[in-house]
Amino acid sequence: MARLAQTHGLTDVQQEIVSTVRDFVDKEIIPVATQLEHKDEYPQDIVDGLKELGLFGLMIPEEYGGLGESLLTYALCVEEIARGWMSVSGIINTHFIVAYMLKQHGTQEQRDTFLPRMAAGEVRGAFSMSEPALGSDVSAITSKAVRDGEEYVLNGQKMWLTNGGSSTLVAVLVRSDEGHPEGTAPHKSMTTFLVEKEPGFGEVRPGLTIPGKIDKMGYKGVDTTELIMDGLRVPANRVLGGTTGRGFYQMMDGVEVGRVNVAARGCGVAQRAFELGVAYAQQRHTFGKAIAQHQAIQFKLAEMATKVEAAHAMMVNAARKKDSGQRNDLEAGMAKYLASEYCKEVVEDAFRIHGGYGFSKEYEIERLYREAPMLLIGEGTAEIQKMIIGRRLLEEYRFQG
Repeated sequence: MARLAQTHGLTDVQQEIVSTVRDFVDKEIIPVATQLEHKDEYPQDIVDGLKELGLFGLMIPEEYGGLGESLLTYALCVEEIARGWMSVSGIINTHFIVAYMLKQHGTQEQRDTFLPRMAAGEVRGAFSMSEPALGSDVSAITSKAVRDGEEYVLNGQKMWLTNGGSSTLVAVLVRSDEGHPEGTAPHKSMTTFLVEKEPGFGEVRPGLTIPGKIDKMGYKGVDTTELIMDGLRVPANRVLGGTTGRGFYQMMDGVEVGRVNVAARGCGVAQRAFELGVAYAQQRHTFGKAIAQHQAIQFKLAEMATKVEAAHAMMVNAARKKDSGQRNDLEAGMAKYLASEYCKEVVEDAFRIHGGYGFSKEYEIERLYREAPMLLIGEGTAEIQKMIIGRRLLEEYRFQG
């Protein structure tokens, strides 16, 4: 086993789970990832394999048929999966966030209805906050729910929905002014709805349309879509937690653990880029010796390895903090920020080591070079993370004058 990115203090069960996922990645994902990515093909065989391993229920409690594992175990598995192909980790992530939100905030009926089927991979989750015009400003959401008897009628357009086509359960954040008088702070008048739908594209249920896949620079294979609600009727018992006005806090809780996931993805992609770079540097010869023997390349490898190790350590710390029951928005923000930035830098250094061949689609590093930028944006941009980090630091280090 390689020396980098080791995690100390794991139980035997955790070590076995992570080792099993690593073997699956080496045998089932890495050999086919680039081919599937270039064709933008959904990795159905890989997803089926993850389902058999129980990965869709990794953090779902045992009473609902899951494995009941920790966020740390999950993050380490995501790190391994992203090392093979980041798009596959995206398929798992949105499912996991919805399951987490149900576990933490759902009513008993909602948990009983969805969690067992989510653990088995029969119900696949996606979540939706963003809209075409709002970017990082969640408070500017315009999609709206209006009560009509025992139902709510939802209207609006959502954007950047990962697993939009393949999912069968979507957690959708919209405005709901019912019971919240005019002038109420925007984040206190938002509600999360659990919307069931058929997989696929087009009108997937009356009033709900998934237009099709968005063509992206990278992060291919996984379907990223819009979601259009036009008179979509949702029963009142599908308000997450049973009470309106709590959606913003529920979503932020989900995004907080999602940031640990994105940090883990950054760690995994960076590890793979380092592996490719250090291997190529020992194979490629210039001026009579392997380029790994040139001091300039050794310096680059040293910097890359240090960044891989630092990002992994911060990701593990953020996961362990959340598992302990403590607030971890500071640690998650730092881990997501550092891991995504370092991932971009490590991938670029590996790309440079490959020279002209890095620009060829025959080499895996070309795919990683297009995938890394998504991590700079997903689950909040670097600027958003800095805002979170800065505010939390001022809370912790408040000047007593």
